[in-house]
Amino acid sequence: MSRQPEFRSAMEELIATLDLEKLEENLFRGVSPDVGWQRVFGGQVIAQALMAAQRTVDDDRFAHSLHAYFMRPGDPSVPILYQVERIRDGSSFNTRRVVAVQHGKAIFAMSVSFQIEEDGYEHQIAMPAVTQPEELMGEKEFKELFMKSAPENVRRYWSRERPIEVRPTSLVHYLTRDKLEPRQDVWVRTLGEVPQDRRYRNAVLAWLSDMTLLDASLYPHGTSIFDLKLQAASLDHAMWFHRSVTFDDWLLYTQDSPSASGARGMTRGSIYSRSGVLIASVAQEGLIRKKANA
Repeated sequence: MSRQPEFRSAMEELIATLDLEKLEENLFRGVSPDVGWQRVFGGQVIAQALMAAQRTVDDDRFAHSLHAYFMRPGDPSVPILYQVERIRDGSSFNTRRVVAVQHGKAIFAMSVSFQIEEDGYEHQIAMPAVTQPEELMGEKEFKELFMKSAPENVRRYWSRERPIEVRPTSLVHYLTRDKLEPRQDVWVRTLGEVPQDRRYRNAVLAWLSDMTLLDASLYPHGTSIFDLKLQAASLDHAMWFHRSVTFDDWLLYTQDSPSASGARGMTRGSIYSRSGVLIASVAQEGLIRKKANA
């Protein structure tokens, strides 16, 4: 009898995706789950590249920042090779460069800096006061209200079980074409257990940091990434890991877009714990271009 494939939850699928295969020293291979998109989710490539870099540093070194560029769309039907270059190994800091390759061409490049844990000055900006997640619409209700009018690829993606639940504090941009302020606050939480290994936790945080980020740059223009006339894609991504993250509660992802020009939108984000601790900061520029035939 043929063996039935083992069922895995969306979070188990994500963790398996982050468990890269080591092919050679400094060379790793990752695969992409079938989520219905024609290209690989940018957050997946960031997270896998971070995992590759983390596997080349000592256990007492943790990522404190990463800076990445997306150069070509990833093909989800074939594996991605991650080539790690050991730029520097210092007494406190390590630097790695990772290039992701498919079909013989670079699709993504990222620099990551690692540091041993040290004591020092501490301060942070305060978390904004927002509506709590329990008072907001859940994803089940959201799908019932909005997915019927969404593009086919969006419906296909949202119909699948996902490892992260998202609850925006406002749904106005789904209901109107009005031009809104270029900012949003989004609660996010993991659906399933994340390993206690800090490397996996940082990779999952990097994965979710690419979610919803371009949206704020479109609000002032009365449109969204669901617009079929729009070509939207991440161009670059930077992230700073301030403090260790746990996934035992909701995280607040605050976002604002200070500028859009030249068919590009720039967005900044801050990720807080439910108790108000600033976990990470994010910055990204994305392509927001009207299609030629639109």
